[in-house]
Amino acid sequence: MRSKRMYFNAFRMNCVTHMSPGLWTREDDHMVDYTSLKHWTEFAKLLERGCFDAVFLADVVGPYDVYAGNRDATLREATHLPINDPMLLVPAMAAVTEHLGFGYTSSIMQYHPFTFARLISTLDHLTRGRVAWNIVTSFTKSAARNYGLSNLPDHDVRYAMADEYTRLCYRLWEESWADDAVVKDKQRGIYADPRKVRDIDHDGEYYSVHGCHICEPSPQRTPVLFQAGASERGTAFAAENAECVFVIGANPQVAGDYARTVRAKMANFQRRAEDVLCFAYMKVITGSTEAEAKAKYEEYLSEVSYEGAMALLCAWTGIDFSHLDPDQPIEYIDTNAVRTVLHSFTAGDTSRRWTLRDVARFVGIGGAGPVLIGAPEQIADTLEEWVAQGIDGFNLSYATLPATYEDFIDGVVPVLQRRGRMQRDYERGTLREKLFPGRLPRIEAPHPAAACRYPGAV
Repeated sequence: MRSKRMYFNAFRMNCVTHMSPGLWTREDDHMVDYTSLKHWTEFAKLLERGCFDAVFLADVVGPYDVYAGNRDATLREATHLPINDPMLLVPAMAAVTEHLGFGYTSSIMQYHPFTFARLISTLDHLTRGRVAWNIVTSFTKSAARNYGLSNLPDHDVRYAMADEYTRLCYRLWEESWADDAVVKDKQRGIYADPRKVRDIDHDGEYYSVHGCHICEPSPQRTPVLFQAGASERGTAFAAENAECVFVIGANPQVAGDYARTVRAKMANFQRRAEDVLCFAYMKVITGSTEAEAKAKYEEYLSEVSYEGAMALLCAWTGIDFSHLDPDQPIEYIDTNAVRTVLHSFTAGDTSRRWTLRDVARFVGIGGAGPVLIGAPEQIADTLEEWVAQGIDGFNLSYATLPATYEDFIDGVVPVLQRRGRMQRDYERGTLREKLFPGRLPRIEAPHPAAACRYPGAV
């Protein structure tokens, strides 16, 4: 029986410190080179050598200022601040690769849907159909203030906005231009047939557009769609819209339960379980032997910044823990911020009560999820345990750059390839075709974007 293949994305941010607070100070780390274009093009070539499916670029649009009530620790530790726009990295990395996909985060707060739809179409053209959108609604009050809002809209209101935002983008990408609108007829001097381009007229609760999409159809039209969110509303949104779901869980059971929840809800939208791929967050520290890997882990752990870890944790939860006893157990707290994080520490593990100090250490080396430590064969064994719980692939974070990815590519990838768990060569076509072999470049029914078609189109 053929083994189920695993999918792998490299999880990065266009900043100094992503999920390894304090480790940027190491001599062998190159996170500080994030402003260099060569840093990113070399990274893209490394991932394609390792047969990764994509680079997944996270983003935030407001500084983390919950810890101690200000952004001071965030700036001192370079914790997601300063941070540059991820979108501008995509064309440069696409130029030096042939197959690697590019998923990037863009919040519904950042752009009007018309502008965002144009940006995506441009990227899809430039990458020859290798772009994906990670749909987020933002979770920090600082982001709301940066975009002129007095406060962050309520959690469920943000998802209502996301519903309208995505539907409007779908219409612009899918419905404005007929498949045969672009004729490129040099003899007659006609590039596009005006009769085959229509306006999108939309007056909604949050957005309004009256006009045509001003980009011609790109290879995928609608990009591959990523989404993450553990709340009831978030999982419903993912079940209806996502093609790839980003899962954060402390163990395979927690992550698997989330994947099963999303897939069960997909039936409410007439979608099939195989219409979505679930990617678990993971950090892997490996070496030629288990002892070598453990030694690396202990060395990294000793260099973690407690303040940097707390800046992350407080921002993700929306709670200032700076005045609490570090040895106080924390329980799941329902907040208007990221609900996923605390849930990942408290669900599915009844044998342990996490203290604030435990979580800070965990966050300091693992970020928002688990760390696998071991020799390549051990890592492969553990990844297979996650896949057995319904996980399809992994968003791999790092401890140091580029060593974490080099160790994985040179050590773990060959083991997975021998087991038939990882691709040796890329499928042809767009990112959607690579992730879903046998599918078309364009999104298919019953996804809601497929219901948006130029009148008369099949």
